[in-house]
Amino acid sequence: MLETVGYLIGTAGASGFSSKSTAEQVTDLCPDLRPITAIITGATSGIGAETARVLAKRGARLVLPARSFKAAEETKGRILAEFPGSEIIVMGLDLSKLDSVRRFVTEFESLNLPLNLLINNAGKFSYDHGVTEDRIEMTFATNYLGHFLLTKLLLKKMIESAKTSGVQGRIVNVSSSIHTWFSGDMIHYLALITKNKSEYDGTRAYALSKLANVLHTKELARRLREMEANVTANCVHPGIVRTRLTRDREGLITDLVFFLASKLLKTIPQAAATSCYVATDPRLENVNGKYFSDCNEASASKLGSSSAEAARLWAASETMVSTPW
Repeated sequence: MLETVGYLIGTAGASGFSSKSTAEQVTDLCPDLRPITAIITGATSGIGAETARVLAKRGARLVLPARSFKAAEETKGRILAEFPGSEIIVMGLDLSKLDSVRRFVTEFESLNLPLNLLINNAGKFSYDHGVTEDRIEMTFATNYLGHFLLTKLLLKKMIESAKTSGVQGRIVNVSSSIHTWFSGDMIHYLALITKNKSEYDGTRAYALSKLANVLHTKELARRLREMEANVTANCVHPGIVRTRLTRDREGLITDLVFFLASKLLKTIPQAAATSCYVATDPRLENVNGKYFSDCNEASASKLGSSSAEAARLWAASETMVSTPW
């Protein structure tokens, strides 16, 4: 009860920030980001677009991958109108297609740019069942597996950039508190909903993908420590906010639910705050493998905290990205 009250009134946590803090506020004292190159997925709208805008304001060079060049160019145009000196590169990427991820990484590497910051923000929620060309359930593929492969392929570049620049690299995975809604055998349920449409439940599939983001962060952080890489990986819950994530189901019921929950909703600048905080705050140097909510460290679910489950998911993911499942 006290936690809910604190959320509603915006009580500051140990970081000095709260549910009411905005992305601009939490980056007010961050270092000059002009030496930083950042890739932000899902930056054409919502939380991703605000994250990109604020990081551009602080000087970062942005790479915006997107399925729609038009939408990405519009985002770029809005940022340049506000911050004319920004350097923004638009590139093609469809996270639901593993070949598209591989092409993006090859094209990015051809630019000979460093990579200091990777924000895996893109997300999809769908009430309707779908399977990708790689034969993976669509929500899991878009929200998690595409980001898993993207991070895996970019990791060498991030480690090299950190070594050359002396600036610690940061990977930020955007998850959700809805990851706590999933229980059971993740791999079994994924196989079930990939192969059997009648077993599909949109909310449970989304919760599965967000749990996978949390576990990916945990195992990635462990591997980075083992490699003694100057790169960290952390995970964030942005809060409840209405964005285009619900674009598959607009209408009276959706409108009513969001109206009734309006007191719990964050604005988009507030929802982007935790990603920006974890990406830039100097106090988080060497903080690795943690879960953040409202710009403060929080606790993931019991399943999301399992090292064994994180290792199991990683092994399954390696198989999925290397061979058709």
